[in-house]
Amino acid sequence: MFKVSVIICSHNPRKDYLLKTLTALRRQTASKKTWELFLIDNASDEALAKKWDVSWHPNGRIIREKKLGLTYARLRGIREARGAILIFVDDDNLLDKKYLKEALKISKSHGNLGAWGGLILPKFENPPPTWAKPFLSLLGLRNFKKDKWSTLYNYETAPIGAGLCIRKHIAEKYLKKLKKRDPKDNLDRSGSSLNSFGDYDLSFTACDLGYGIGQFTKLKLKHLIPKNRIELEYLCKLQEAVSYSEQKFLKLRGLKLARPKSFFRNLYESVKRLRNHKNHRLLLQAKEKGLKKFFREEQYLKQ
Repeated sequence: MFKVSVIICSHNPRKDYLLKTLTALRRQTASKKTWELFLIDNASDEALAKKWDVSWHPNGRIIREKKLGLTYARLRGIREARGAILIFVDDDNLLDKKYLKEALKISKSHGNLGAWGGLILPKFENPPPTWAKPFLSLLGLRNFKKDKWSTLYNYETAPIGAGLCIRKHIAEKYLKKLKKRDPKDNLDRSGSSLNSFGDYDLSFTACDLGYGIGQFTKLKLKHLIPKNRIELEYLCKLQEAVSYSEQKFLKLRGLKLARPKSFFRNLYESVKRLRNHKNHRLLLQAKEKGLKKFFREEQYLKQ
């Protein structure tokens, strides 16, 4: 048994970003004897094993998962892992050199927690435009001053995919749950889809089992953000997908859904929005579009 299994899920990665991700892992202060590394190649157009070498790590492996989708890549990592703690790392994440050591310390000092994460700070390829700043949280960024945790199904304390730490037996419970779920109900990205919330589903599994979830300032990573992800078109597509995915996630978990707004409420908010920046209006419209897509599907299923 290893103490930690690091799982990188990757589909057609940007070469310079994945190189930096692996370099950051190579610099970890935790002894390589205590952790293993999996690079899960999620149906990349060219097999990652042909281009990449993780032999610098004595317990490093590249594994091909043929089923396309982040959910399938995560599940493959869970099946392969032998560590007591699993840490999921995106192929554009740079972990602080003490990340693995700090994650282990938290696992010992907070035995009541089942899943935890930390600060996710941006490293932009190009500076974001001023109008985009209120919506940058869509990119999965987290910045806070104090540690926080709870046993509630709470977004504020739930770790998200980048740097997510979870106890192995909880991840295995998640794996068993998804085996019973219809594949069409899988959350998360697949191909060009920007759907999400699989990480919340994974984190909330800890709460299902009576554990807490939390976030800690000593866990730090940088999220590399390419220039196209701060463009209006991408952010609108992402906002729509997040809005849709959240409702799907809440439905799957039996939690309270948003409700479609009345005609008069929509009219009032449309008039109010005229004072907003044009791009803000488009992003708010994208959010509503995601909600409408979800409820259209629900109506169709009831017919």
